[in-house]
Amino acid sequence: MTETLPSPALNADGFRRALAVHAAGVVVITAQSGGVPVGLTATSFSSVSLDPPLVSFYVDQASTTWPSLREADHFAVNVLTSDQADLAARFARKGADRFATPTRWRPGPLGAPLLEDVSAHLICLPHERVGMGDHILVVGLVTQADLHGPRRPLLYHQGRFGRFVEHS
Repeated sequence: MTETLPSPALNADGFRRALAVHAAGVVVITAQSGGVPVGLTATSFSSVSLDPPLVSFYVDQASTTWPSLREADHFAVNVLTSDQADLAARFARKGADRFATPTRWRPGPLGAPLLEDVSAHLICLPHERVGMGDHILVVGLVTQADLHGPRRPLLYHQGRFGRFVEHS
């Protein structure tokens, strides 16, 4: 006897609410495109492979930042710390001048903006891009990783930024 799966009945709001119970780390993806710094907040960041060293994130196809980010020859992943919720919100906001004060940053070894006071910087070359529904999966080949000391991560959960608390 063959069972069939029910047709998808879950709407976008229901799906979003279900996913909100999963805590995710927060990064800001930055690049330089046409001499202009660009960046966006991502909570979909993950490791893909150790050999070769690959990471990934998803970006909404409707993102106004994506066209510039797509044109960049490399990008940086800035892993945010627990006290950088304002920075994450700034890079998630549409129409904001994300690199203006109070954002503190410097050009990286290949030119991508590196945000100050983050846990780590990963410099990546574009490896693969694949359309997935209403998002684009971006895979990057990590060419350099710089750690900046042990710091608590910034998390995203239930639509809000928060801090990790260790079990004692």
